[in-house]
Amino acid sequence: MPEPVPEAAPPADGENQSTSLSGLFVEKPAENVVAVAGSDVTFVAKVDASTLTRKPTMKWLKGKWLDLGSKAGKHLQFKETYDRNTKIYTYEMKIVKVVAGDAGGYRCEVTAKDKCDSSTFEISVEAAHQEGQADILSAFKRADAGEDEGDLDFSALLKATKKKKKPEKEEPEIDVWELLKNAHPSEYEKIAFQYGITDLRGMLKRLKKMKEVQKPSEAFLKRLESCYSVEKGKKIVMSCEVLDPNVQVKWLKNGQEIKPSAKYVMEANGNVRTLTINKSNLSDDAAYECVVGEDKCSTEVYVKEPPITITKLMDDYHVVVGERVEFEIEVSEEGAHVMWAFEDQEITKDKDSSKYRFKKDGKKHTLIIQEATLDDAGMYHAWTNGGHTKGELEVEEKELEVLQDIADLTVRATDQAVFKCEVSDDKVTGKWFKDGVEVLPSERIKMSHIGRFHRLVIDDVKPEDAGDYTFVPDGYALSLSAKLNFLEIKIDYVPRQDPPKIHLDTTGNMVSQNTIIVVAGNKLRLDVEITGEPAPTVVWSKGEEAVVATEGRVRVESRKDLSCFVIEGAERTDEGNYTICVTNPVGEDKAVLFIKIVDVPDPPENVKCTGVGEDCATIVWEPPKFDGGAPIKGYLMERKKKGSSRWTKLNFDVYESTTYEAKRMIEGVLYEMRVFAVNSIGLSQPSLNSKPFMPIAPTSEPTRLTVHDVTDSTCSLRWLAPEKIGAGGLDGYVIEYCKEGDTEWVAANTDLWEKQGFVVRGLPVGEKINFRVVAVNIAGRSPPATLSQPVTIREVVEHPKIRLPRELRTKYIRRVGDKINLTIPFQGKPHPIATWLKDGQPVDPKMVNVRNTNVDSILFIRSAEREHSGTYELVLKIENMEDRATISIRVIEKPGPPVNVRVTDVWGFNAALEWEPPKDDGNSEVTGYTIQKADMKTKEWFTVYEHNRRTNCTVSDLIMGNEYQFRVYSENLCGLSEEPRMSKNTAVIAKTGLELKQAAYKEKDMACAPKFTQPLVDRSVVAGYSTAISCSVRGFPKPKIVWMKNRMIIGEDPKFLMQNNQGVLTLNIRKPSTFDAGKYCCMAVNDLGQDEVECKLDVRVAIETENK
Repeated sequence: MPEPVPEAAPPADGENQSTSLSGLFVEKPAENVVAVAGSDVTFVAKVDASTLTRKPTMKWLKGKWLDLGSKAGKHLQFKETYDRNTKIYTYEMKIVKVVAGDAGGYRCEVTAKDKCDSSTFEISVEAAHQEGQADILSAFKRADAGEDEGDLDFSALLKATKKKKKPEKEEPEIDVWELLKNAHPSEYEKIAFQYGITDLRGMLKRLKKMKEVQKPSEAFLKRLESCYSVEKGKKIVMSCEVLDPNVQVKWLKNGQEIKPSAKYVMEANGNVRTLTINKSNLSDDAAYECVVGEDKCSTEVYVKEPPITITKLMDDYHVVVGERVEFEIEVSEEGAHVMWAFEDQEITKDKDSSKYRFKKDGKKHTLIIQEATLDDAGMYHAWTNGGHTKGELEVEEKELEVLQDIADLTVRATDQAVFKCEVSDDKVTGKWFKDGVEVLPSERIKMSHIGRFHRLVIDDVKPEDAGDYTFVPDGYALSLSAKLNFLEIKIDYVPRQDPPKIHLDTTGNMVSQNTIIVVAGNKLRLDVEITGEPAPTVVWSKGEEAVVATEGRVRVESRKDLSCFVIEGAERTDEGNYTICVTNPVGEDKAVLFIKIVDVPDPPENVKCTGVGEDCATIVWEPPKFDGGAPIKGYLMERKKKGSSRWTKLNFDVYESTTYEAKRMIEGVLYEMRVFAVNSIGLSQPSLNSKPFMPIAPTSEPTRLTVHDVTDSTCSLRWLAPEKIGAGGLDGYVIEYCKEGDTEWVAANTDLWEKQGFVVRGLPVGEKINFRVVAVNIAGRSPPATLSQPVTIREVVEHPKIRLPRELRTKYIRRVGDKINLTIPFQGKPHPIATWLKDGQPVDPKMVNVRNTNVDSILFIRSAEREHSGTYELVLKIENMEDRATISIRVIEKPGPPVNVRVTDVWGFNAALEWEPPKDDGNSEVTGYTIQKADMKTKEWFTVYEHNRRTNCTVSDLIMGNEYQFRVYSENLCGLSEEPRMSKNTAVIAKTGLELKQAAYKEKDMACAPKFTQPLVDRSVVAGYSTAISCSVRGFPKPKIVWMKNRMIIGEDPKFLMQNNQGVLTLNIRKPSTFDAGKYCCMAVNDLGQDEVECKLDVRVAIETENK
């Protein structure tokens, strides 16, 4: 039995309704590709064209809409080939030297007439020098430009499923004029900023006029509204009602009359006068008036600008005390109003002019802090009426970095001692101290400051110059110290034979008896005193290799009784055991020294994000491979937004652990991290940037978890989406259950469930089961939504109950050919069995279609016929329980014509008709009849009666001498019968004798004395130009007309032409001169009287102007 075909579902949003999806690809690009920065990568797609009528078209897209065909060049290369044997097109896209910006989601789309196919794939870019690391966001890049967004395509974070967006609530339109009229003056500035008002002062002036009470008007029934508000580019209609529907009105804008045009449309409809302004702009923001004579009504039109959006977001800053800070943003429109705020306090020019400066340059807006202080640290905000951005300012104490420390010196008498240090600020001054006493310059002692270098030079060193020297920078709690050792030359009278002896100085750089520590990059000068007679031979060696060079970076300098070992710019390779051996004929002496090179450590390794939260992230790293020869004291961390170049310090004190939780981050924004290692020597180079990560929080728990249905082995659950979803979106749900008393939860679904309802199957009968639902997104699982009490798995028996719709409780009537589709809902547990009966017998499946579900039964008749009429009964059974519902269906059609229509009587101008009801009433009661008549001469039919309920009628007002025929239609709920029934006989209206009596004619007296109905009007004319004066007169008999000038009758003068046309009198004066000026009079005379009118005619001479 064929089932009713349901209506086709409408296509989903975004789908092409005229192009069907089909599998055209025989080979698609790989879904996930990891490319190394700087390398080339090629993607291949193949299309089978054997079934296509024309050549297919291929598009390569990035993101949703970016067509890469327009970007073809050195970086992006496209290739197309065709194999005639296999009829396969091969398309290739090659990316030359992949960069980080190439990462993201791509799509290749092929179309051919009415067929199309597409394939999506992802590209992840990894640095060439960094091993691939598991990162939750490595495959997602954004196509939008912008500092805070980076280039992450956040749409790739979610599953590629199409989800319907929740309809946004439309906010009601707000009338700004009403807000200003009802607001306190202190709130005017706030309202102006919120709704984009640029001319607040002008609006307040106009508002003051609007508040003035208008006087009652006699010309207007309804005045214009006090104000109108419209968005820029939209249409606005102003209307008022006038008292006189024929009066003409004028429309004024700021006092100037408005002329009709395509922009300004003026209409008059009865008493209503309308002014329509199309495509309004800021110039239409004005005062408007409608003027009727001396009366007028006015209104104000306010044109609102579109919201101002922020196109370039604010950067974070990290500065030291005293530095200049510039927060810069860009907005969508020039001249926009931007509000700046620090934390929760607004920054204004009047109050904060001493600390802050504001700068506008087109669309760029800048907040400048001349000299930052510690109190300026915090979050800064920029607001427009359509956007918001924020940036964090971190200010730290100004620190002075020591680039080169003072080295200890050992000098002999009369030699020169030079102490030198280098600091990071070339403007810093300082003082030198010896044993706590300030050193003053003299002829022998000189101090200098050149750039970042500070020197103390002591000439002709004396024994009293030995001691501790200290350099103290001004304004900093810092001091640099070194020791000056005086090498005293002692002359001992010894025998000529003296074995060699090495005298090592254990002070200075010696940290133990035989160990010397040198900072990498510094200079080591080791002066070793040698004694012995005769003068011994000195040999320096590193390991087994002798150091014999006297020039270069590593060298040996020999003096009398002194051997100097020098290393310029110490390197790590210089570390090791050094041996000095002195020999003479008397003997030999040897000493071993260990030179240790210490340096800043290597950068930390493998910086990565292991977890994220709503505004935080957990960062871990590995210690550096080389600690620089000194223990690692800790680490310093920095972060920045993806795409930005500004790094923000996260800690000012050394952090000892290798796991750090970064806080105060913005959810949904990409960040990068880097780490510095710190030892006693200094700060390492920064580590490689971590892979971009994004703070994302799990959703809140699902809401309103309820049990919808329970059977012996299943439980149906329903719930609503979480109230808070966040930037991570929502991937799906996990449904879990456990028996009462157990703690182990079992997942009911293996894959994430996207709908908000689920049927848990395979449950044990009679057990009490706890259920919970967890929302999942890229950040993890949400808190669970749990039922308040366990559910007993047992099906509840429910009596069958038919819920018959209200419209089916009475007789159900349909016309022949109509479709009958009855849906009868019911309830009952377990699922009931539904059966249909017609007139007590099972329905014929060939005539009626029946479809039953667990909750309803559908009776469907594709095309109703009269035999479908009858009493239908739905029987619902569950075991020995049942419920019944009866539906009476009647299928009707138009009735047949009446029977035996005849004229039964004719008298005067009337005829009586009678007939009998039709044999076929169309399965519906006959509700009336329509009677028509026709003159046998014209054969034109006219309706006499409609909806006549009786089977007889009387037709009146027939015309004498004519013969009439009649016809009758029967009528029911479907309408009139298809054919009428003609009367068997006709009605003839006989003629009778008539006598015409004419009334006596009474002539009306039309006589009346002359009377002027239109007077003469004074005229002023130019000499030489013909003119005419006119008036009109009434009178009978026809009056005689006399024209006079200055009471003198005008005769047959050819200069004057007198005309009389149906009482309209005209005097034409041909080319009048000044002599023709004067008083003109027109007199009308007849037997009943006379009348006259007069006017004054002025003739002026035209003044000719000379050409200058």
